[in-house]
Amino acid sequence: MKRFIAGQDRSQHTLFPESLEDYIAEDNPVRVVDVFVDGLDLAKQGFDGVQPEATGRPSYHPAVLLKLYIYGYLNRIQSSRRLEREAQRNVELMWLLTRLRPDFKTIADFRKDQGSAIRRVCREFVLLCRRLNLFSDALVAIDGSKFKAVNNRDKNFTDRKLQARIEQLEASIARYLTELDRADRDPALVPEARVHHLKEKLQTVNTQIQRLNEIGSLMRDAPDGQISLTDPDARSMATSGRGTGMVGYNVQIAVDTKHHLIVTDEVTNHGHDRQQLSPVAQHAAQATGQARLTVLADRGYFNGEQIRECEQQGITTLMPKPLTSNNNAAGLFDKRDFVYLPEHNAYRCPAGEHAIYRMTSLERGLTQHRYWSSACPRCPLKARCTTGDYRRISRWEHESVLETMQDRLDRTPNAMKLRRQTVEHVFGTLKAWMGVTHFLMKTLPKVNTEMSLHVLAYNLKRTMRIFGVKPLMAAMTG
Repeated sequence: MKRFIAGQDRSQHTLFPESLEDYIAEDNPVRVVDVFVDGLDLAKQGFDGVQPEATGRPSYHPAVLLKLYIYGYLNRIQSSRRLEREAQRNVELMWLLTRLRPDFKTIADFRKDQGSAIRRVCREFVLLCRRLNLFSDALVAIDGSKFKAVNNRDKNFTDRKLQARIEQLEASIARYLTELDRADRDPALVPEARVHHLKEKLQTVNTQIQRLNEIGSLMRDAPDGQISLTDPDARSMATSGRGTGMVGYNVQIAVDTKHHLIVTDEVTNHGHDRQQLSPVAQHAAQATGQARLTVLADRGYFNGEQIRECEQQGITTLMPKPLTSNNNAAGLFDKRDFVYLPEHNAYRCPAGEHAIYRMTSLERGLTQHRYWSSACPRCPLKARCTTGDYRRISRWEHESVLETMQDRLDRTPNAMKLRRQTVEHVFGTLKAWMGVTHFLMKTLPKVNTEMSLHVLAYNLKRTMRIFGVKPLMAAMTG
C-alpha cells in the first residue's frame, strides 16, 4: 500500500535475530520488578523451594513465580489462567521470566501455598521505603473499606435471613398444595403435566427447607451468628448506602500523607472499625519506625479504650466524635454545653450551676462517674436541658484523653480534609485496579495474601512515580 508506513514481511528471515533485551527499554517498570526480587533473600522471607530437591522433577525457583505475580498485579492481571497466557505472548514477561512458561496450576498454587512469605515481601518493600526516608513526616491516615468476597449474598445466612427464606418457602408450599387440592376436586382445571410439575417442586422445596434447617443448626454454633457457604470467613457487612450491604471483608490500611504510600494493611471480617484503631496504628508505627506517630481517622474509629491505648503507645490520634446525642436530636442541651472543672471535679451547666460528683458505676466494662446538680428542679432552663427531674452527666474515668484529642482536633481544622484526600483516594485506586470483581481467593489468610500483592503493586507504582525507574533501581541496589 502506497503512502502508508509499511511493516515487515512476516515470512522474512533475519540473519541475526533480535534479542529480548532490545525490546525492553532502560526505563521500563518491569526492570524494577526484576531488580527488587533479585535483591531479596527469599529463604529469609520464608519461601519454600529456594533450595532444589535432590530427586524428582525440577521445580520453578520461587523468584520466577514471585516476579510473575508482582508484574501481574502491576498490570491488573490477577488470574492465574490469564498470567499463564501472558507468559506465552507478552514480551515483557518473556524477558522477566527468561522465556519460562509456568502453567496456571503452578501459578495458582504458589499464591495459595506461599501466602505468609508473600506478605513478608510486601513488608520488606515498606522497609525499603523507610530506608529511603519516605516516612519522615510521621503522619498517616487510616481507613477501612469493604471489598467483595467470592461468596454470593444468597450463600450467606444470618438468623433473620434464614427465617425469612424458610417463611418464603413455606408460603410456596402452601400455594402448591392449594393448586393440587384444586386438581383433586376437578382434574379438568389443572393439566396433568402441571400436576406432575407441582409435585416435583414440592419435593424440591421440602429438600431446601431441610437443608436450611441444617444450616440453622450450624449457625447456632457460629460466634457471630453468620455462616457463609462458599467462603467460610466472609461476612455480611453494611456499606455506606442506606439499606445496602455485601458479603466480603473489611480492609484496613494506613497511608503516609506526604507520598501516599501504604504503610500497613490488614484484612478483617469485622463489619465495623471501632476495634481497629490501635492495631492498625501500632502496625503503622512499627513499619515507619517513628517513635512519635500522628494518626488521622474518621469517626467510625472512635472508641475511648482504643484512643487511650494509642496514647499509651506514644501515638497521637485525631478524629471527630460521633454525633449520636439523643438530647441534641431532641433540641436539648448537649454534653458539650457542660464545662468540666477539674479543680472541683464538677461540671458547670449552661445556667451557671455546678453539677457535682454523686456516684460511680460500671457500664459495658467502663468506669463511669455520675454528676448532677441539686438546682435542677427549680432551674429556669430545665425545659431546654432535660425531661427528667435531674440532668445527669456521665464521665468516663479517662475522659481527659478524649478531651485532649478534641482540643487537638479543634486546633487542626484541616485534619479531616487531609485524611479524606489521602486514604480515600488510595482505596479508589485499588478498587479501580481490581475492576468490578471480587477477591479471587477464599478464607481470611489467603485474602490477606491477595491484598498484600495489591498493596505491593500500588507502592511500587508510587515509588516509581516519586523517584523514576532508574533512580529507584539504583536505590534498591545501593
